[in-house]
Amino acid sequence: MKIRQFAVGDTEQVVSLWEECGLTRPWNDPHADVKRKLDQQPELFLVGEVDGRIVASGMGGYDGHRGHVNYLAVAPEHRGQGLGRELLAHLESLLVAMGCPKVNIQVRAGNAAAVAFYEHCGYEVFQVADLGKRLIPDA
Repeated sequence: MKIRQFAVGDTEQVVSLWEECGLTRPWNDPHADVKRKLDQQPELFLVGEVDGRIVASGMGGYDGHRGHVNYLAVAPEHRGQGLGRELLAHLESLLVAMGCPKVNIQVRAGNAAAVAFYEHCGYEVFQVADLGKRLIPDA
């Protein structure tokens, strides 16, 4: 897999990947999420290609206190080959280079496969309340 920074021309392939992987929700416009990410640390928005096709994606962020990973996705037919671990490790290395001491990942309740994947990558489940508030509704 070739890992590189996301380019605007990748938008439709990446949104399709997110939809295929069940990462999109009706209240979040994935196209708006792409545009927002391009305004904030676009160097932490990565895609993975196999034979010229995008088969993986991941968004990282660092706020000065901790890092975050969102939209980590691997096309179902490419899972089990280590591509998710490879992309996650690449994001982690970029975060470390920025001085990021810790990274958090949110997983939707009930997604045992994702939890198992992240645990396999060295993450641990913390018992915390995850709160959120929509400030700008997507159309």
